[in-house]
Parts: sequence; C-alpha cells; structure tokens
Amino acid sequence: MYQALYRKYRSQTFEEMVGQEVVATTLRQAIEQGKISHAYLFSGPRGTGKTSAAKIFAKAMNCPNQVAGEPCNDCYICQAITEGSLEDVIEIDAASNNGVDEIRDIRDKSTYAPSLAQYKVYIIDEVHMLSMGAFNALLKTLEEPSENVVFILATTELHKIPATILSRVQRFEFKSIKVVDIERHLMTILDKEGITYDSQAISMIARRAEGGMRDALSILDQAISLSSDQAVSLEIAEEITGSISLRALDDYLAHIRQGHVTEALNQLQIIFDNGKSMNRFATDLLHYLRDLLIVQTGGENTHNSAGFEDNLAFSREQIFAMIERVTNGLQDIKASPQPKIYAEMMTIRLADAPESPSGSSSIPANLLAEMAQLKTQVAQLQEQVANTPAKPFEAKAVSRQPQQPKKYRLDTNRVHGILQEAMENPNQARENLTRLQNAWSEVIESLSGADKALLSGSQPVAANENHAILAFDSPFNAEQTMKRENLNLMFGNILSQAAGFSPQILAIAQEDWMHIRAEFSAKARGPKEEDSVVEASPTKEIPDAFQFLAEDATILDD
Repeated sequence: MYQALYRKYRSQTFEEMVGQEVVATTLRQAIEQGKISHAYLFSGPRGTGKTSAAKIFAKAMNCPNQVAGEPCNDCYICQAITEGSLEDVIEIDAASNNGVDEIRDIRDKSTYAPSLAQYKVYIIDEVHMLSMGAFNALLKTLEEPSENVVFILATTELHKIPATILSRVQRFEFKSIKVVDIERHLMTILDKEGITYDSQAISMIARRAEGGMRDALSILDQAISLSSDQAVSLEIAEEITGSISLRALDDYLAHIRQGHVTEALNQLQIIFDNGKSMNRFATDLLHYLRDLLIVQTGGENTHNSAGFEDNLAFSREQIFAMIERVTNGLQDIKASPQPKIYAEMMTIRLADAPESPSGSSSIPANLLAEMAQLKTQVAQLQEQVANTPAKPFEAKAVSRQPQQPKKYRLDTNRVHGILQEAMENPNQARENLTRLQNAWSEVIESLSGADKALLSGSQPVAANENHAILAFDSPFNAEQTMKRENLNLMFGNILSQAAGFSPQILAIAQEDWMHIRAEFSAKARGPKEEDSVVEASPTKEIPDAFQFLAEDATILDD
C-alpha cells in the first residue's frame, strides 16, 4: 500500500526536525540531563511538527539505548512507539474525546505504573477542544501528578487554553517553517525518491504551504501523482496549487507598465477562464511585486524570464503604489460575491499608478488648485489687516478658570436596573458574583500588556445572569475601559472559561459605586418616618435688657 510522503518522511529524531532547532535542542538536553517535567504544552500552526516532536520525546525518554538525548529507533520500545502499539504511550485526540468522563478515565489509569517503559506518556492532541469540565478534571491531575507519568499537550489555538493549565506546564512554541527550509527538505526527499524537479516549482509549493511542512509534502505528493514522467514541473505545480503562471503575471504587468489597460483586462479574462481564483491571482500578484522590490534592492532573482526583467523598469514608487492598491483590492475580492468585477476594478486602478516620485506630477491637480486658492485668500487677508486702522486696545479682566476635562457620564439608570434585578433574584446574583470574584485573578492573569494594566485595581461588585459591574480604584481606568469598543468581546471568551458565563461588563469608579449603591438602598427602604426625628425647640429670644450678654448667654429650658 502506498504511503503518503508526510508519513513516510516523518521526523524520527530531533536532528531530523525541520525549522524547530530551538525546541529540538531544549528537549534533547532535557533528556540528556534527566530533567523531565511532568507536563508539556506544544503550541503552533498546523503541520509544524508538534505531534512528531511529542513522539520523538516519548521515545527518547524511554529508549534504553538513547545517546545524547536521541532515541536509537532500533529497540523494541522505539519501534513500538513509532507504530503506536506501545501501551505505555497513549495518543488521544481531544477533538473526539473532549468530555469529563474521558479525562477522568485518563486520571484514574495514570496512577498505574508503566508496564514496559520507564515513563507512561499521554499525548493529547488538539487539547483546546476539551470542555471546561474536562479541563478542570485534567487540572487536578496536573496539580498532583503521579510518579513517572508525563503529559504532552498539543494545540493550534493557544488562546483557548485556560490560564490555570498554562501555569502548570512547560510551554514550547513551534514557529512557522521558513520557505527556504521547506524548499531544502522537499528537494532532499525528491532526490531520495529519484524524481526530477523544477526549482521554481518547488519554490511555488513551499510558498503555498504557508509555513506548514505537512501541507508542503501533501501538495508535493499530489504533484508527483499528476506527473506522468516522474518529474515535478512548474506547470504541474501551478495546476496543483491553483497559482497563476509566472508568464501570465509577466504579461499582465507588462500591459500595466505600458498603459494598455484593455490588454491587461484581456489577460485577466484569460486567467479567469482557466479557472483560477481571483483571490489567488491577487495574492500571487502581491508576491510578484514583492519579488520586483527585492531584486531592485539587490536581492536574489528567482525568476528566469525576460518578462520579469522588463518589469524591473517599474520605479520603486510605482511598485509601492501598486502593492497598496492590490492589498486594498484583495480585501474587496475576498468580501465580494463577484470577485472578478473587483479584480477588473483593481486592474484599472493599477494602470493609474504614479510615474514620478517628485515634481508637480505626483500631486493631484485638485490639490494644486486648492493650494493656489488658499495662497490667494491669505494674500487678501494680509492686505486687509495692513489697511485696517489701529484702535486702542482696552484690556478687560477675564476670569480664566482651568478647563476641566470631560468626565465619562455614567448611566446610573442602567446600574439601578442591574441592582434591581439582583435584588429581585438575590441568590442567583450572589452565586454569579461569587463565581466572578473567584475567577477574577485568573482573568487578570490571562491578559497582558496594556489590557492587564488597565484592569488592575478592579473587582466585581455586583452581578446577575446577564450583567456585571466592575468597580475601579482609578476613575480614569474605569472611563478608559468603557471607551473600549471590544470590551465585552475581550472578556467573553475568558469569562466563559474561567467563570462559566460571560455577562455584559459595566465599569464604574469605586467612589461612584458607593454613592449609587447608597442612593439605591435609600430609595429601596422608602421615606423615613417623620416622628422618628426629634426637632430642636425654637430658639427663645433674649430680653432687651440682657442683649449685651447675647454672645455669652446660654438658654436652658425649665
């Protein structure tokens, strides 16, 4: 049975890992020095080697013949882990096993000692798919790990992992693999397979993979299957990736450079008739323009066509203007149900790119006219001022008070409404507030940079099912928080994971909160009884004969 290239050439040692030298070196030294932690988290884009690194790490820590942190891949344990048959190394897909029961089963079985290997290893792929209950069950295991048990978690969406999990694991971030490294690895594989190739075809496949080695090998596999003579040509790579041929881009930009808009539109129609995506066309055009800039600044020329050499006649300012217009056009093409129309509009705009970086031709005619009109108005004003007779200036005392900055106007009615709902359902409000207060430190730790500084000194003070009030020590921080348009979007995911629900947030200064709460409480209690207030008796008048003692006299009732 045919084996796919990404499975056949999967890395089996740290040395074979491509583009992840830092991660490979760190894990290799941890094995060599015997410093193996109980939990690891591998995060990064898809196809960058996270699961492969986890298996290599599991082999290296259990291999009886490991040398310098590398597994031998010859012993029974190494071969069994590679085949996935060793019962002490368990690989779990969290996308289909994301419930509490599955994680509890792992927790219970992890207490048993490994049967053959030195370490029992659990590799949980796509761990971000676990439910909140499953995360809580896993948290208990990570807090009190069993001896000789190692958890390796892998995810492509690090932001979905709770902060309580992140604080208990060693994190390794896998980067997107460079295009040069992908090209080199693909060429090595083709040389081993005895397949000829076009270097431009390999570059196109590597670029299309967007940093993922698995995607690159899958595309290469398709290209080899499409080839009838066991050769990967540029035409086959263009067909497989859906990319626009370099000759078509040469001709398209040549028409733009010469100002032949009609011919450029005809070339675009040919590209469209060949079934190419307008989205892919705009993306490839951006890469083509980027290559023109790189070559103009002294970089390597990877294009071997006369059309590309001719298009180097574009000035740098023209290329900058075209890149900006293609970028804007790409957004319209992606969002429109009629992408070809926007591609044609983009083509017409490209033909209007500036030809000269300096001189009056780079300034639009309407701006030149407005500048001339402004100069005339300034000259007229200067003449009127010169002809106006001077009048004696009368100084008037003007009281200048420092202008107070505008303060954020708090919606007290909304706060009263939240308090009213909390008063009507106090048990639910108290429970929600307790959940928020218990999770608030975790919410703060999940933030970083300016967001974390802005939320410092805040605390939930009231909550119902749909709303929560945050009291801030700093009125400025409360005001800035409410001015943020993405406030509730920022808290939604964090609160739903940490507290189990995501209420609408209302920020308020602590002093304003105390005042509003007292006002609401007074209104809720109703008016005070009049007879509970003892009024002072009216002051008696001092007789006229004793007025001289008015200041020192004290009047006493009988």
